[in-house]
Amino acid sequence: MGRAKEIIVKVIPSKIANEFVKKHHYSGKVDPRCFVHFGCFLDNKLHGVMQIGPSINKHASINLVKDTGWNAFAELARMAFDNYLPKYSESRCISIMMKLLKKNAPHLDWLVSYADGAQCGDGTIYRASGFDLVGIKKNTSMYKMLNGDVVCGLVFNPGFSPNSKNDQSKKYGKGGNMATWPATRFLKHIGAEAIPGFQLKYVYFLNKEAKNRLTVPILPFSKIDEMGAGMYKGKKITLAERKNAQEV
Repeated sequence: MGRAKEIIVKVIPSKIANEFVKKHHYSGKVDPRCFVHFGCFLDNKLHGVMQIGPSINKHASINLVKDTGWNAFAELARMAFDNYLPKYSESRCISIMMKLLKKNAPHLDWLVSYADGAQCGDGTIYRASGFDLVGIKKNTSMYKMLNGDVVCGLVFNPGFSPNSKNDQSKKYGKGGNMATWPATRFLKHIGAEAIPGFQLKYVYFLNKEAKNRLTVPILPFSKIDEMGAGMYKGKKITLAERKNAQEV
């Protein structure tokens, strides 16, 4: 593992974490709902950030694991690293973060996270870090706005935004009579363009007992190629092609 063993992971202020995410995450955006932020340090400098928050669709996600308490799960909402860290650093950072969560947040049974196959990748880091693949579906939620921004359509549904920080309505003109429109109607009205691709859902069990209560089957990673959902750094490529390239 080399120098990856020297990485220090610790909780950092949201301001510092958000600044890093804006600079290094492929979306360029932060999730204002995140409530804990982990910084990854090497040579006394910040080179990675992982942010935990409530699931973007909590009412639906809670049903992934039977008898889950309302605050017994969360989402790994943002993960961003620069190019300074050595090989295997991402999985090393996730491993340390999970140990910290088990120790300091014992009420959490599991985490959910999503790989954005429409813009970024199919979850290589998740698979290397012990996450289980539980869902692959065509991504119908990501839209390119007229100004070039890429936004999740869910945030435009009436009643979604719990506070002004997470309210996209004003920024993109969803007000007045349109305030009660569903997201799809509003996005079509303003000419937003749907971004094709796949969304892959991964779950990590902090409490191993909770895995016995999973309500959906765990999918083999080969299912990614079967469904044509393979993507790496924004380009279509199968897991098999990546493996062959590494062997060569």
